[in-house]
Amino acid sequence: MSDRNSRSMKPPRGPVRRGRGSGPVEDAPGVPTRRAALRMLDAVLRRGESLDQAQGMAVRGLAPPDKALAMALALQVLRRLPDLDTLIDGAMERPLPDDAKARTVLRMALAQSLILGTPGHAAISTVLPLLDGGPRKLAHGVFGALFRGEARLPDVPALPVEVAERWQAQWGADMALAAAHALAIRPPLDLSLRNAGETESWALRLGGLSLAPGHVRLPADHAPLTELPGFAEGAWWVQDIAATLPGRLLGRGDGRAALDLCAAPGGKTMQLAAAGWTVSAVDSSEKRLGRMGDNLSRTGLAADLVRGDLRSWSPPAPVPAVLLDAPCSATGIFRRHPDVLHRVGPRQIEEMAALQAQLLARAADWVAPGGRLIYATCSLERAEGEDQVAAFLSERSDFVIEPPQPGELPAGIAPTDAGHVRTLPGMLADAGGLDGFFIARLRRAEG
Repeated sequence: MSDRNSRSMKPPRGPVRRGRGSGPVEDAPGVPTRRAALRMLDAVLRRGESLDQAQGMAVRGLAPPDKALAMALALQVLRRLPDLDTLIDGAMERPLPDDAKARTVLRMALAQSLILGTPGHAAISTVLPLLDGGPRKLAHGVFGALFRGEARLPDVPALPVEVAERWQAQWGADMALAAAHALAIRPPLDLSLRNAGETESWALRLGGLSLAPGHVRLPADHAPLTELPGFAEGAWWVQDIAATLPGRLLGRGDGRAALDLCAAPGGKTMQLAAAGWTVSAVDSSEKRLGRMGDNLSRTGLAADLVRGDLRSWSPPAPVPAVLLDAPCSATGIFRRHPDVLHRVGPRQIEEMAALQAQLLARAADWVAPGGRLIYATCSLERAEGEDQVAAFLSERSDFVIEPPQPGELPAGIAPTDAGHVRTLPGMLADAGGLDGFFIARLRRAEG
């Protein structure tokens, strides 16, 4: 994304700071956008907030193009942070503290120049006002030295050391390398179709790739979503191929009842409704349920939306199918949300695993005899997947794993020897990859 819009036109009167004198000081053009990016990065790196959480307050008052640029800048800093820090440290005699504002400002200047294509003078001049005194001179000097030295980023991004070590221990060095390669490319955008029987025709119409029945991957140069064929009539919704796997393992509903737990943002709810299930979608957020309702209206699909906390809510009766896409660390979606690489560690994973165990135990009681329970997380951590299901089965002898059958999974995705489904970086690499997921289909004994 270029910086042209924020520099080629006079912006509306933007954020105003108090000067050291008596009057207000208005930021120069381009600076409010960088100030918003700095706020988002500070929220992620110092306070452990998600980038989505931080965005709302940080970009308040900015025009839409500037909001998009601020988010793009924050994303690129988080995506290449170890490499940016290597450049910065190599240009200094004494390294800056990790949480120093001058370090983050330098990261932003380098990300603009080396990734977003902002001219060097604009990259540094739009971030220096975020600093005062000595740190401003320091940042200017370090950036100038790197710029004159024609600094470059490596083709393959480096993962944070702690993340690389954790994933290597669980999955091996090849997986960690594949994850680093995945960071280097823009994640593709996938669409789930309301009518799976029209997959090939929609792939042709959208110029995309059919990855499985009911699923189309868009080309990299696709038009804005709202301008694509099929949006207005609700023929599809955005959903990564990996996120469709839990719903695929429930198959056709034929009018039977299903619970979709922790249902937002609603892709799986629409997927189940399109497959003929009578869906009750449960989520704790009224705001997210409202967005789900809008998407259901657009697609012409129906579901009963229920606001409830699964730790206290219960359905009126057991049902044949329960899908629990449990809250998790979300490390599996690091390509789209690189903030997870810097704010999620062993403590957060342990906390999420404890919550998942609680929710899984409750959801199991809502499955009718002979029914199915799908447990899923968008996590690359065994504690939130394989280990979680193993612990559950050790406590619940009335459930067994039901492995996927031939034809149930898209080409290129196969069940593990244990009968789970585990998607990892490197899978479907030739087609653009997919998110990291764990899915287990469990069958409850009859009677």
